Amino acid sequence: MLHKTRGIVFKTTDYAESSVVVQVFTEKFGLQSYLINGVKKPKAKIKQQFLQPLYLLDMVVYHKPSGNIQRAAEIRHSPIFHSIPYNLVKSSVVLFLNEVLYRSIKQQTADEVLFNYVFHAIELLDRLETGVVYFHLVFLMRLTQFLGFFPGKPVSGGPSMYFDLRHAEYTHHPPAHPLSLHPPYTASWDILASTNFETIQDLYIPLADRKYLLEKLLGYYRLHIEGFGEVRSLAVLEEIW
Repeated sequence: MLHKTRGIVFKTTDYAESSVVVQVFTEKFGLQSYLINGVKKPKAKIKQQFLQPLYLLDMVVYHKPSGNIQRAAEIRHSPIFHSIPYNLVKSSVVLFLNEVLYRSIKQQTADEVLFNYVFHAIELLDRLETGVVYFHLVFLMRLTQFLGFFPGKPVSGGPSMYFDLRHAEYTHHPPAHPLSLHPPYTASWDILASTNFETIQDLYIPLADRKYLLEKLLGYYRLHIEGFGEVRSLAVLEEIW
């Protein structure tokens, strides 16, 4: 049976001489693998350039609930990017976020709320003119809302001086373990947690602090996502900055 669904490309792997298996986070079925035959041929119906990291797709697919590899009847890039493929900073951010998402999202069931967040965020990045240097930080912080470990609110009864990364909570006193944020970075973490894409142009965090916060964010993900591991594309992103 054929189904229409939107999708977000996560990973493409060569398969045989002219085919690929592409892992796509779909709106209707969660993360799925699709065998695309003949994609490398000059007159291929489905073009290989549609299958780049975090490209947004309209798809017509066959779906078998018990199948490990599905098949796609039609794939088209929609909406078409106007800046991401041609902007070195944006394309580097996309490669980095693609790796984080691939390590974070494993479910093979629909999660339309999470899907819509990622889909519309990438759409926004393509249009964004200011605040691009903060996009990955805001994206990762907002993503924790959908993954289940968004930072709690600062505690009452005085300023919250520390953030416990292990327990995802603010505290008045330093935790008994090293997995935490201390002043002045706690304040920057709190500002980041309260920033959304609509206010990203008002954000100001110095480069050194951005680097530190990103390292802590990735450590935060490692604590709360089993098998998250090291993000290899971080080195590329840091070189661009």
